[in-house]
Amino acid sequence: MKKTNSQKLRLGSFVLIGTILFILGVYLIGQRQNMFKKTFSISAYFQNVNGLQKGNNVRYSGIEIGTVKDITMINDSTIKIDMNIDEKIITHIKKDAIATIGSDGLVGNMIVNIVPGKGISEVIRNGDIITSYSKIGTDDIMSTLNTSTENAAILTAELLKITNNITKGEGTIAVLLNDTIMARDLKQSIANLKNASYGASSTITELKGIISSVKTNDDTILGMLLNDTISGGKLKTIVDNLETSSTEIESVLQNINAVVEDFNTSEGTYNYIVRDTSLVNSLKSTLENINEGTDKFNQNMEALKHNFLTRGYFRKLEREDKKKENPN
Repeated sequence: MKKTNSQKLRLGSFVLIGTILFILGVYLIGQRQNMFKKTFSISAYFQNVNGLQKGNNVRYSGIEIGTVKDITMINDSTIKIDMNIDEKIITHIKKDAIATIGSDGLVGNMIVNIVPGKGISEVIRNGDIITSYSKIGTDDIMSTLNTSTENAAILTAELLKITNNITKGEGTIAVLLNDTIMARDLKQSIANLKNASYGASSTITELKGIISSVKTNDDTILGMLLNDTISGGKLKTIVDNLETSSTEIESVLQNINAVVEDFNTSEGTYNYIVRDTSLVNSLKSTLENINEGTDKFNQNMEALKHNFLTRGYFRKLEREDKKKENPN
């Protein structure tokens, strides 16, 4: 059976349209896979690709610049991703750029996002490896939320137990909340502490006033001793005289002891006088009184050395004595 011209025309049209569609499909697929563009390859290492597949898009600052060329498992914790990048964009990507894996929208395909680095770096070259950053996956987030929810439930249950115990009047907190007498006592204690604080502040203010008046007032003995240099000089003279008198009394006692020793060892009238019981007792009593007076005098001198009004003077005398002993 011979074919008519109309059948031949329809057949030719069908073949032509099919060829055009095939060429268009090949072009679109090749365009998507960057088969008809000049490209260069870069790589990045990740611990988890989160469902990324070959052919997924690669974006730089939100602009599609290429596709995922290959995904290779290096070891149990490292995955290498090779990417084909449009050669036109090479001048914009630096070596300090960072690659991350994200999703195209909420439920879209996974993509590789490349973000610029913050420093100054060289332009990337073909075959370079850029730094990667692994984001927390959805499963990890859900696991964390599940743990947090369980902890919140346990905490809520424990808080409910505590609240029930407080409501029933069990425990110290319940006693504090329900016992009105203790509440009044606590309130009174706080009021007393407040009054004590005010009293302490008032006392400190009065002490400041007293100290200020002592520093500026010469009418009182303490103020005169602190501010009057003439009185200080007189006090220094008195202390010098007391120390001189103490030395002289000690010398007199030594002479008396020597005389008594002579009396005890000599013969004749002196020996007789010394051996007289009443006379000896009287003389002994006199010596004891003198020694006791000297001891008390020395104690008074020691007290003056430690008194806050005169100890500065005695320390000055000690320093002067040391300078005399060690002139160098």
